[in-house]
Amino acid sequence: MKKFAIPIENGQLCTHFGHCQQFAIIQVENSTMLPPEYVTPPPHEPGLIPRWLGQQAVTHVIAAGIGQKAISLFNQQHIEVTVGVEAKAPDKLVEDWLSGSLEAGSNSCDH
Repeated sequence: MKKFAIPIENGQLCTHFGHCQQFAIIQVENSTMLPPEYVTPPPHEPGLIPRWLGQQAVTHVIAAGIGQKAISLFNQQHIEVTVGVEAKAPDKLVEDWLSGSLEAGSNSCDH
């Protein structure tokens, strides 16, 4: 089982991870993608979102830009982070990840 968390703003990947409106949580079981669940994150505080997503049993994060400290905190939670991703609908991003066609690029966050 894989469980993806994608920061969302206006229905697409949010370019600033820590300031997203919601997270789309998408679970994949036996290669079948379940419908997204949309959850509102806690207030933005350093280190809080990685712990919170870890408590949600998230295994993967897909982001455009995210701070290096946050990436380290996700790694401590055993959550794989893919950064530098182009803004798309969350289900399309997970489909791309599953098919091996998700293109990661440079991290657009400088902190």
